Amino acid sequence: MSFLTPAELEAIRVSLQVASLSTVISFFPALALAWVLARREFPGKTLLDALVHLPLVLPPVAVGYGLLVLLGRNGALGHLLYETFGLSIAFTWVGAAFAAAIMALPLTVRAMRLSLEAVDHKLEAAARTLGATRWIVFRTITLPLMAPGLVSGAVLGFARALGEFGATITFAGNIEGVTQTLPTAIYTAQQIPGGGAIALRLALISFVIALTALVTSEILARRMRQQRFGGRP
Repeated sequence: MSFLTPAELEAIRVSLQVASLSTVISFFPALALAWVLARREFPGKTLLDALVHLPLVLPPVAVGYGLLVLLGRNGALGHLLYETFGLSIAFTWVGAAFAAAIMALPLTVRAMRLSLEAVDHKLEAAARTLGATRWIVFRTITLPLMAPGLVSGAVLGFARALGEFGATITFAGNIEGVTQTLPTAIYTAQQIPGGGAIALRLALISFVIALTALVTSEILARRMRQQRFGGRP
């Protein structure tokens, strides 16, 4: 990538770093939420479902501003974290990852939930009648059967985090080499004279990375489904 400037390479590095951490942050909460929404009935389930999907319809800037109010150094929770542990999340790459994770959570939950709902309950029930605990059933039957959904959810979350702009720039800023991701670098390039070529290069790189992630996800999910039904990839 010798045709890229050091600043552009840094934007790519930060983007991949932010998207990777975002995927890790959102994975297990998404799995827990998918399980609750797919397998449990309780008062307020509709409200929880709506809250999970709220980032899809809210302006991303509103999500970022909410995080800033809550987790900023002078925010309700952010002030406590800073005074107690010396931690400041806002305007860091970790903060960018956290904002991206929230924006990606609905897609991750949806993919996992659909996969979980497709698992045959009779197989789980049969294992329980043979004496398997809920945890053993979940680990040995449910998780393997919903594995394609886990992969799809994780990769969709990664791709969504990679393209996140509004929430991250509001909560984490646009600091070169620290929080400047591909979307914010493209935005910056558009604001300077002659920056069109830079914006085009970065947009193409974003396209290639996202497309590669989605194609890889589809290939892995297809192979897992084939193996699940005894076929070969």
